[in-house]
Amino acid sequence: MNALRLVLPGVSLSVAIALLADWSARLPGPQSLGLSALTLAILGGMLLGHTVYPRLAGMCTAGVALAKTRLLRLGIVLYGFRLTFQAVTTVGWAGVLIDALVLSSTFLLAWQVGRRLLGVDEESVILIGAGSAICGAAAVLATEPVVRAAPERVTVAVSTVVVFGTLAMFLYPVLHALGSTWGISDFAFGMFTGSTVHEVAQAVAAGRAISETAATSAVITKLLRVMMLAPFLMLLSAWLAGRSSRAQRPSARIALPWFALGFLVVTGFNSLALLPAPVTATLVTLDNLLLATAMAALGLTTHLSAFRLAGPRPLLLAAVLFLWLVAGGSLINATVLRLMP
Repeated sequence: MNALRLVLPGVSLSVAIALLADWSARLPGPQSLGLSALTLAILGGMLLGHTVYPRLAGMCTAGVALAKTRLLRLGIVLYGFRLTFQAVTTVGWAGVLIDALVLSSTFLLAWQVGRRLLGVDEESVILIGAGSAICGAAAVLATEPVVRAAPERVTVAVSTVVVFGTLAMFLYPVLHALGSTWGISDFAFGMFTGSTVHEVAQAVAAGRAISETAATSAVITKLLRVMMLAPFLMLLSAWLAGRSSRAQRPSARIALPWFALGFLVVTGFNSLALLPAPVTATLVTLDNLLLATAMAALGLTTHLSAFRLAGPRPLLLAAVLFLWLVAGGSLINATVLRLMP
């Protein structure tokens, strides 16, 4: 009961923002601009985060943290009720290859630019590179035990991926409007979104702002990318141990995000078509609310001070990687899809 009282204010605030965002998204104005409930939820959260929320943070912090972590992960798991494995197979080996190329090229670029050109410390380069290449803040936190980074460097890395991941949510629908004139399908653009946007929720939000088709391919491609976190961490551990002249670093426990596995389990269950259509529709509605609630919570805790906190060089590194994800990621997607249609 005490735990419930602790989280209830923050969760309630996040849910209220989500419900308002969902209502606003149904209005003609936001619909004409392609603004989804998820986008409006993070905007509403950011607005309150810079005005009212600082006075409420003391009583809301625990609930907001719950909303942007556990409720977010649950929302991604329930997203599987929109999909079946028959649909998952549509991204095929092309999706796997795209994700692998985006991940490896982004991390290698982070090392080259961060260490050799900008002189950023090794820990920050690895953390920012992992966050940009794989799955945002979750990748940063999973990589921290491997590099044994200082807490302030973890905070800086998380701030950079939040800043540019949020920017991507608003940029990608604009890019889609340009790409549609060149004959790029919603499904292909969703693969581009999932393979290049930082966070899972951000990829979902960007995809949903375009269409359900784009959102579906975005989340499938994005979660394939998340699943590459475990092999990435194992390779990183081996590389760091091999190049160190000192005693080998203690091996870190590889934490595969449970929500990625849960998403696959739910998708498999949904593929069996055991639930009546109204039940599935209700679960999808619940999922919309969970994701919007998580985005509202992210907005409440995303501040303009993140730019100052990151500092010039780490932020510049993250900006270079963001540009690569947009430009290089589009080239990788176009090339692979041309070779593997």
